[in-house]
Amino acid sequence: MTGRFAAALAALLLALGAAGARAEPPRAAADMTWLEFEAAARGGAVALWALGAMEEHGPHLPLDTDVIIPARQLERVAERLAARGVKSVTLPAYAWGVNHVTSAFPGSIRVRPEVMTELMVDVFDSLAQAGFRDAYCITGHYDAAHSRAILAAVRRTNAQGRIRVRYVAPEPLGRRLGLTPESPDALLARFPPPPAGRPFADLHAGAGETSAVLHVAPEKVRRDVAPRLAPTDLSEAQVAAWRQGGAAARAITPDGYLGAPADATPEAGAAKVLGEADAYADAILAAKGLAP
Repeated sequence: MTGRFAAALAALLLALGAAGARAEPPRAAADMTWLEFEAAARGGAVALWALGAMEEHGPHLPLDTDVIIPARQLERVAERLAARGVKSVTLPAYAWGVNHVTSAFPGSIRVRPEVMTELMVDVFDSLAQAGFRDAYCITGHYDAAHSRAILAAVRRTNAQGRIRVRYVAPEPLGRRLGLTPESPDALLARFPPPPAGRPFADLHAGAGETSAVLHVAPEKVRRDVAPRLAPTDLSEAQVAAWRQGGAAARAITPDGYLGAPADATPEAGAAKVLGEADAYADAILAAKGLAP
């Protein structure tokens, strides 16, 4: 019996070891060893990178709102790509973006656009050196100055020809930046239409973003504050003035939000986060010649 038990135990341990060896490596770069990172690159994996910002989001949302939302969305994107046979590696989310509109608020960390661009170029160069040939970036921070810094880095990197990088942007943001479906450095994602809401802009820390954080990180929402926030019923002219940033933006939205946070629900947040993530994934799959 002892010999049979020992043989059975050895066989079990061998099987467990083989199963462990066959386990898929992590998709998050931060969890990888350098050998796994290199193997993923050499094996044709694409790199995914969420580019956010530390920014004020009213009296009810955390400063990392624009970081945690796209980071969660890339988890979904990686799953969608894997289902179509596309391997990916997700870089740690970037938090030090460009804040122009909300720059007058404490908590909105101001980083010069050229600093962000230079850092991104160095990261892309490191990816190329490791063996990556494709990378895709998304953002949760729709300040146009931030996106222009991203595009500058993408274009400089692509001009070097070592790695192909695309900025995957929502169509409305892309149009503001002058991008088209033919733009070589960008992909335009078609987000699902937002749910019917109030007849005014909901652009910053309003119902949309508050709902998204209720889905992604509900413990971070100041639930005693959000329901008491009155909607900001701004005209188009006021929104345009708000986008000029600085002291003008703070004067127009002194509490740091633009929209209707009290209307937020976790269900709307799930639909927003997942629907937008699927739009990102669809754009990437289409770029690789795979039907969504």
